[in-house]
Amino acid sequence: MSAPLLSVIDVFIINIAIPAIKKGVHATDAEVQLVIAGYLLGYAAFLITGGRAGDQFGRKKVFFWGMLFFTLASCLCGLSVTPVQLNVTRFLQGMSASLMVPQTIAFIQVLFTEKEERAKAIGLFGITVGFAAVIGQVLGGYLSDTHWAIEGWRLIFFINLPIGIVTLWATSRYVTETKANQGSKFDYAGVLILTLTLFCLIYPLTQGREAGWPLWSIALIILSFVLFAYFIYDQKRKLADNKNPLIDVRLFEIKDFNIGLVAVLFHFMLHTSYLLLSAVYLQNGLKVSALHCGLYFILPGILFILSSIIASKLIVSFGKRILQAGIVLLAIAFFLQIELLKPGVNAWLMISLMGLWGFGNGLVLPSLLNIVLKSVPPGHAGAAAGIYSTFQQTASALGVSIIGGIFFYYSKQGWQSAYQAGLIAILVCVFLVGVMLYLLPDGKTTGEAIAAE
Repeated sequence: MSAPLLSVIDVFIINIAIPAIKKGVHATDAEVQLVIAGYLLGYAAFLITGGRAGDQFGRKKVFFWGMLFFTLASCLCGLSVTPVQLNVTRFLQGMSASLMVPQTIAFIQVLFTEKEERAKAIGLFGITVGFAAVIGQVLGGYLSDTHWAIEGWRLIFFINLPIGIVTLWATSRYVTETKANQGSKFDYAGVLILTLTLFCLIYPLTQGREAGWPLWSIALIILSFVLFAYFIYDQKRKLADNKNPLIDVRLFEIKDFNIGLVAVLFHFMLHTSYLLLSAVYLQNGLKVSALHCGLYFILPGILFILSSIIASKLIVSFGKRILQAGIVLLAIAFFLQIELLKPGVNAWLMISLMGLWGFGNGLVLPSLLNIVLKSVPPGHAGAAAGIYSTFQQTASALGVSIIGGIFFYYSKQGWQSAYQAGLIAILVCVFLVGVMLYLLPDGKTTGEAIAAE
C-alpha cells in the first residue's frame, strides 16, 4: 500500500504549495497547473506498460525499481530551480509511479485468492487512495509553512526520501517474487501513440489559455483526437493479428463498462480539481495560511474514511444507490459553497461544508472500481483494471487542466468569482456522474461475448 499512498499523496500535496512553488521557481499559472497535470500525464501514459512489466520481469523487481526511481525523481523535483526542470522531473516521477502502483493491484490478485478477502483488500486500496488525497493536502500545508535550511515547498518532495528508503528495505527483505512471464511483450508503439495523444491534449489545455489560445494550441487539441482515433485503430488491428496490444479494445463492447468509465472520467475530474481550487481559494481568496489551510482538510479526511467503511458494508445490499446518495451529498455541498462562501466567512462553516463533501465522496470514490468492473469477465479483470487506472489519471489531469483553467481565467475578476465559476463546472461533472450511475443497471452483467472469445 506504500505505492498507492505515496503516488496519490504526490498528486495532492502540491495543491496547497502552489502559491509557494509559483513564487519559488518564478512560474506562471499555466506552468504550475502543469506541475500537477504533467505528473498525471506520465502516470496515465505508462500505467498499462507498468502492469505488463511486472508480468514479464517479476512484480517484486518492478515494484522495487519503480519505488527507487520514484524516490530519486522526488529528490530531483525538490532540487529544481526553474519551471521546466520541475515539470520534467514531475513527469519522470509520474512515470515511476506507473511502474510501482500496478504491482500493488497485481499482488492483491495473487495474495488474496478468496473472493471476500480480495474484496477487503480492494476496499483497503480504495480507502488508501482516497485518504492519501486528503492527507496530501494536510502535509502540503504543514510542510509549505515549515522552513529549515531550505524553502518549505521543497520539503514536500524530500519527504519521500526516508519513506522510499524504508519501503525499499522492507520490499527487499519481506516481499517474495512472483513468477515472471517471459512470453509477454510490450506494445511500444501503442505506448508512444497514447503518450503523444495525452500530451497533445493536456499541454495546450494548460498552456493555451494563458497564451490566448494561439493556432498551435488548437491544432494540438485537434491532433489529439486524430491520434486517439488512430490509437484505437492500431489496437484493433493488433488484436485481429493475434498480437499483444496495449489495450484489449473488446472490453469497450461491454456497455456497462463504458458507462462506468464515463462516470470515472467526470468523478475524478471534479475530485482532483476541487482539491486544487479549494486549496488556492483558501489561501488567496480567504487569506488562510498554508499551515491552517492544510488543517481544513482533516475533518473531510476523517469523514471520508468513515463513509468509505459504511459504503463497503452497504454496497453489497444496496448497490449503486449508495453511490447515488453520495452524489446527492456532493451536489448539496458544492451548491452551498457557491451560495455561502464569501470573504470573511466563518471558518467552521467552510470546514463543515468541506466535511459534507468528504462524507459524500467516501460513498462514491472507493466503490467506483467495483461498479466499473462488475460487468467484466474475470479473465479480463487485469486488463480492465489497467484501463480504469489510465482513465482515472487522465481524468485527473483533464480536471486540473479544464476546470483549473476556468478557475484561473476568472481569477482576473477576483478569487471569489473564480471559485464560483470553478464550482459551477464541478457541479456539471457531478450531474453527469449522476446520469451515468442512473444508466447503470443494478443487476450484474457478465460480458458473455468477450468471455466466449
